[in-house]
Amino acid sequence: MTSVLEDPTLERHFKGHRDTVTSLDFNPNMKQLASGSMDSCLMVWNFKPQMRAYRFVGHKDAVMSVVFSPSGHLVASASRDKTVRLWIPSVKGESTVFKAHTATVRSVDFSPDGQALLTASDDKSIKVWTVHRQKFQFSLNQHMNWVRCARFSPDGRMIVSGSDDKTVKLWDKNTKECVHTFFEHGGFVNSVAFHPSGTCIAAAGTDSTVKVWDIRTNRLLQHYQVHTAAVNGLSFHSSGNYLITASNDSTLKILDLLEGRLFYTLHGHQGPATTVAFSRAGDFFASGGSDEQVMVWKTNFDQVDYSEVLKSHKARTEQPQPPPHIHDIPPRSPHTVRQVPRPAVPQLDARSEPRNLEVPSPEVVDVGPALFSNPQHPGLACLVNIVQTTWRVFVVPGVFAEQSLAELQVFFLNSERYDTADTNVTLSWFSPQTLSEGSL
Repeated sequence: MTSVLEDPTLERHFKGHRDTVTSLDFNPNMKQLASGSMDSCLMVWNFKPQMRAYRFVGHKDAVMSVVFSPSGHLVASASRDKTVRLWIPSVKGESTVFKAHTATVRSVDFSPDGQALLTASDDKSIKVWTVHRQKFQFSLNQHMNWVRCARFSPDGRMIVSGSDDKTVKLWDKNTKECVHTFFEHGGFVNSVAFHPSGTCIAAAGTDSTVKVWDIRTNRLLQHYQVHTAAVNGLSFHSSGNYLITASNDSTLKILDLLEGRLFYTLHGHQGPATTVAFSRAGDFFASGGSDEQVMVWKTNFDQVDYSEVLKSHKARTEQPQPPPHIHDIPPRSPHTVRQVPRPAVPQLDARSEPRNLEVPSPEVVDVGPALFSNPQHPGLACLVNIVQTTWRVFVVPGVFAEQSLAELQVFFLNSERYDTADTNVTLSWFSPQTLSEGSL
């Protein structure tokens, strides 16, 4: 008997980060993927073959969170340097930066309408800002320890947050009140998310569990104990039927929420899997790990009607047959809510599979924050490229007609926006054709 399901497949893997990957998000246009890392860089990967990847340099410490705006025209990054940056995801590297908190900024999120930013920090606070001019709106302050993650609800009216105080809090954005606190986690809460319907939330933490609550009744709906180490990240599929998680046990787990069971176990990373995210449509998901790799997977199993999925579940229970090249094994720890016979769980190991040799990792272009993002010099357009300890600044001719290269060099060295200690600075003219021809 042949299964109607198709298993997830590893489509691409990207190498370019120099430390643990901390966060991932797909551009809604599905042409790009953004990733943040402990190497202090934001990277934007282009899915079109042979297109260069961009490494955005500007943060002075680890990038903890990245997210695309709903339009896909901006990327926000949150950092251990206490700042948030808004970038235009192109080779020009335009960005604006603001100090958001008094400690590490762990999380950043856009409101569904793209007009507000939500940040969470080790200073125990959650803050809401306008995207335009990054104007502070208000702060939420009831957590007693670091706030690891905060997210807007799909309608933008609620906020969920998870903290090292072992609680998950639900907030009303309009009244700025905490409407409920969930105490069920036995460890730090690393990641939280809203179900696409807005009626449920999920949280994952260092106690190795994943929990799902109904926020209409504040009841715990599901409690999964399928990982053997801390769970670092989670993401809902757009259908609301699946939840994917990433753990220090090096695995990704796909949970079937309608059946309340473990659906797939994926092995891809060497070492902890630190972050995971579905694309907006759910047809792809991406994962990152301490191995510095970004992996993009095709979902596949979501392309069949759910009635067919249920039939497949039954078939696997009655007459289990593994899909090609995949070994079915029982989950290490059963789901604790529903005591029903468990079909075998497919395990997909991508670590030993060839890495799509026809599409190698793209060339990486280092891009720094454009100087024209500095309000003192709104007309300056440039590209900053870091080569070891040398900053190379390419200035568009004509923009600073009355200033010499030497004067620009002094401005650059004195700019508070750049850490230029023990750094050489060189300035060179370039033409727009230089950039378009890809000779940089």
